[in-house]
Amino acid sequence: MRHDHIISAKQLSRGDIETVLDHAADIAADPGAFANRHSDTLLGLLFFEPSTRTKMSFTTAMKRLGGDIVDMGSVESSSVKKGESLADTVRVVEGYTDTLVLRHPMEGSAKMASEFVDVPLVNAGDGAGQHPTQTLLDLYTIRENAGFEDLTIGIMGDLKYGRTVHSLAHALTTVDARQHFISPESLQLPRSVRYDLHEAGAGIREHTDLDEILPDLDVLYVTRIQAERFPDESEYREVAGQYQIDADTLAAAKDDLTVMHPLPRVDEIAHDVDETTHAQYFQQAHNGVPVRMALLDLMLGGDQ
Repeated sequence: MRHDHIISAKQLSRGDIETVLDHAADIAADPGAFANRHSDTLLGLLFFEPSTRTKMSFTTAMKRLGGDIVDMGSVESSSVKKGESLADTVRVVEGYTDTLVLRHPMEGSAKMASEFVDVPLVNAGDGAGQHPTQTLLDLYTIRENAGFEDLTIGIMGDLKYGRTVHSLAHALTTVDARQHFISPESLQLPRSVRYDLHEAGAGIREHTDLDEILPDLDVLYVTRIQAERFPDESEYREVAGQYQIDADTLAAAKDDLTVMHPLPRVDEIAHDVDETTHAQYFQQAHNGVPVRMALLDLMLGGDQ
């Protein structure tokens, strides 16, 4: 795996994915063995949008590898508030760090920023575009629970604006998964994503009703309806609260169905699902640490 920047799940081959996941499994099995791999390394965090899991897991990953972080902090407390451009910001911060992690509300921002820096840059989410490291931890969770062989997955919720969905759908084409997309018509996959999936030979089907496909699924990946992505608040109100599941919903599912969610959730997964054997979304979040440790170690010149 040799990539200077990780911008999109589309750039990752099956071999790349397996390399990261295998390395993550080694780290999860013996994290102490990797404790001082990068003791002189500084990771720069530039988060222009709120984040809990992604930011904290990157911080934890770098520190568990023996390194440290430099955090831009909130937009309100940075020179961005004074009108500094993204290009200038990344040029400045790369001088303080060995690699950068960027989250930004503008789609395409990570690719643009990568053109101005010489250190590795990781896209931690660019608007409604891509979120490749979320995809890697999602794939790790899927492999640990359902495996990739003969996989049928349902992805439900906000498919139009959900960057986690766009990234995951592309990556699933590398493992030949059967993909079912469940959403209201107004939140179906963007035409560009659907086109790319068809070009990649993906077997995808779109539905408006979960019940018709639930019994066939090995994995159900639920996403929230993202109010912050809607240009029109009235459009959000029309679909808010749709596509919720609870323990009763899952009565028709396979006994070993894995339920995932990139989090945060609002009301799309009832809390009674947490007590079922299906629920894997908290472990999914925890998997962000070994997966991001693996990615950083590989990008920064680990043994592999």
